[in-house]
Amino acid sequence: MGVIEVDRVRARGPRAVADRAWADPVLDDTVAAVRHGSLETAGTVLGATRLDPERRALRVEALAKAAVGASSAVEALVARDNGNPDLWLWLGRTRVEEAWRLKPDVRARAVQAHRLQAFRQAMDAARQPLLTAASLMPGDPVPWEAMMWVALGLDRPRSDKDSVWFEAARRYRSLFPANVARLVTLSPEWGGTAQEMLGFARAAAARAADTDPLAALVPLAHFEHVAAGRTPMSRGPWFSEEALREIVAAAGRWWQRGAHPRAIEAHNVFGAAFYLADLRRPARGHLARTRGRGSRLAWSHLGDPAQQYVRACARLNVPTG
Repeated sequence: MGVIEVDRVRARGPRAVADRAWADPVLDDTVAAVRHGSLETAGTVLGATRLDPERRALRVEALAKAAVGASSAVEALVARDNGNPDLWLWLGRTRVEEAWRLKPDVRARAVQAHRLQAFRQAMDAARQPLLTAASLMPGDPVPWEAMMWVALGLDRPRSDKDSVWFEAARRYRSLFPANVARLVTLSPEWGGTAQEMLGFARAAAARAADTDPLAALVPLAHFEHVAAGRTPMSRGPWFSEEALREIVAAAGRWWQRGAHPRAIEAHNVFGAAFYLADLRRPARGHLARTRGRGSRLAWSHLGDPAQQYVRACARLNVPTG
């Protein structure tokens, strides 16, 4: 399908699906069930992905976010089937997501020491379930991808962060969320440098297969670089001409040449970049392929991800229904 031109068609209101950047009907149904308190089928849905790390990582992330606040119920499932790596993985990742919800604002840490302590304790509680999942399925990279966020949240030494990345990468080097976690680890906001972050993104994109959306790491790295030195009220362009040329080239190397669980997320990243650069045609092309499903990446850099996604689609006349 070519670029969808809809200049003469008005977007039909904010019907976007917030934070479900996937094309997986089974996952849609299971996320809805978990949010309504029915957790029993989630383990089976994860078990079906044991030979597909990309889909496994996507599903456990989504199911963990759906189960935030209900980790004790997931723990009860584990207690009934404590040899199940899928349930241990889900428990660990759910605790990671619960911990992030406790993280205090940087500016408030001085007056919220108790909340910072609770955040660290919650994040540390994710380690053992993830290590158990890893021991039950030694070849699975997904527990190690989750542990990358644990190392980041606990602000572990760089050697520890490198070690966890090595474990994930040696099992499945092209795993999209593990590469995103590594990019964030190398970002200036988390103690890295713009040079090593951009270098990592370029190298990952260069070695990626045509069907692999790792090319989206390039615009994502530029978002991280600019956001590190940008205040919420900053004006002016997001990307230099040189950065924009690099983003255009990265998009040209990847144009959804095959199905990939993270394709919609990658289209969101490219769509956001081109939207900010006022390159309307490629922005429409990528956003039309998101199927009305916005992602946290990279819209969170602009504010509320769902609102920013809907606003961009409306301004570009991309239907989200």
